[in-house]
Amino acid sequence: MQIPLLAGRNFAEEDTPDSPAVAVVNKEFVRKLFASANPVGRIFKGSGDPKKSYRIVGIVADTKFYNMREQPVPIAWLSYTQGVGPEPQTNVMIRSEQPLLPLVDSVKRALAEINPALVVEFVPLKTQIRDSLLRERLMAMLSGSFGALATVLAMVGLYGVISYVVAQRRIEIGLRMALGANRRDIVRMVLGEVGVLLGIGLSVGAALTLAFGSAASSMLYGLKAYDPLTLFGATVAMAAVAVIATLVPARRAATVDPMIALREE
Repeated sequence: MQIPLLAGRNFAEEDTPDSPAVAVVNKEFVRKLFASANPVGRIFKGSGDPKKSYRIVGIVADTKFYNMREQPVPIAWLSYTQGVGPEPQTNVMIRSEQPLLPLVDSVKRALAEINPALVVEFVPLKTQIRDSLLRERLMAMLSGSFGALATVLAMVGLYGVISYVVAQRRIEIGLRMALGANRRDIVRMVLGEVGVLLGIGLSVGAALTLAFGSAASSMLYGLKAYDPLTLFGATVAMAAVAVIATLVPARRAATVDPMIALREE
């Protein structure tokens, strides 16, 4: 399974039923039984048969077998070549560069020649991994979709609010321009007011994120509740959205004809 070997060796051809029984254990096994000391060469008793002992020849990294959320458990792998007989049920992993269907047919024919009564089932490893990640993939997709929708709604809402405010202040803006304000001053004024609103919104949003971040982290695997980089990226993204949504109303306000605005008054 290409699990990284951290110490010792893997199983070898010399591990036969006539040789001393050996085992390869994971890091959690070492932590629980040997207090993180190097156990290569140490002997432990089997849980199924207390009279059976195994010598540790290798240590491998911890692995996950069923889902991404499971915690590491102590595992000891035994050599298949040292087994005393066939198992009633076993899993075998086949690596091949051949296409899947021809490979399955050839393996079935080979097994039928050995024992026609054998019952075999083939499941691609990619399919097993995809099925085990179905929940995480679905939650990530939904969260990403809702986040994109919230961004679009924020941009549209901010654009509508700023456009309305600018329309309501046409006379004020015209008066400012009649008194000497140029277009850059008007754009700066509108952007400054949006900056105040943005600061308030980001402060409230950051507080809510810190308050409910743990709930979100429990729903999405690998999500940190208080990741500074993510919070900084979200802040920068929302600031960019606010600036983009404000530019059109701000530039429109800067094009107000002072004389027309004053005549309306």
